[in-house]
Amino acid sequence: MAPPLYQTVIDSIIARIAAGDLLPGGMLPSETQLALDTGVSQGTARKALMMLEQHGIVRREQGRGTFVTARTPEKSLFNFFRLRPKDGRVVSPVVTSERILQRPATEAEREVLQGAPEQVTEIRRTRSLLDVPSVLETSVVSSDLFPGLERRSPLPSALYVLYQQAYGCIILHAEESMAAVLSTPDVIEALQLPGPTPLLQVDRKARDILGRTVEIRHSLYRTDELRYAIKLD
Repeated sequence: MAPPLYQTVIDSIIARIAAGDLLPGGMLPSETQLALDTGVSQGTARKALMMLEQHGIVRREQGRGTFVTARTPEKSLFNFFRLRPKDGRVVSPVVTSERILQRPATEAEREVLQGAPEQVTEIRRTRSLLDVPSVLETSVVSSDLFPGLERRSPLPSALYVLYQQAYGCIILHAEESMAAVLSTPDVIEALQLPGPTPLLQVDRKARDILGRTVEIRHSLYRTDELRYAIKLD
């Protein structure tokens, strides 16, 4: 079955964003121009833009036009960081330590990450909430897709903003799995725990605007005074 016509417009816009022809914050062509460029009706072009807006890829401003969504640090961080105090407040985590290294990819990493990279960059960070070490986070990305990350240290708290602004990689979706685990000695030291402590382990696969898995993230969360909050719409 042939894909719907509006998908042709969507694929064209996504390809231009991924290629850097349309930058974050940049204006898209008009509906009329998009229709001409892709050989569809203006109504079909309008439907494609509406679907892209629903997915947060573009934003439409009445009387001005349609723009590529530019992630702000706050939006990016709180879209994907869900740890909250018991009262539900949104509290910004603070990166208190960071280690970045390049290393050979494991077989499992090559199977998951886009392009089956031979080399990966590992970012290991500790985050504190309310002055308490609360998260031990390890992110792994392809060194081919994200060259020179180690030279950018210290990295911003919201990595996905950096991925977009410096590498043109827009994270759109994340798939997570969770499990209860007991802290190991190195985690006890990193999070300054009093001893073996139950933690929430969250494993994430993050996909970009093209549907590619570009980051694997392994996080360990303290939940003695915190909660992992998810809002279902």
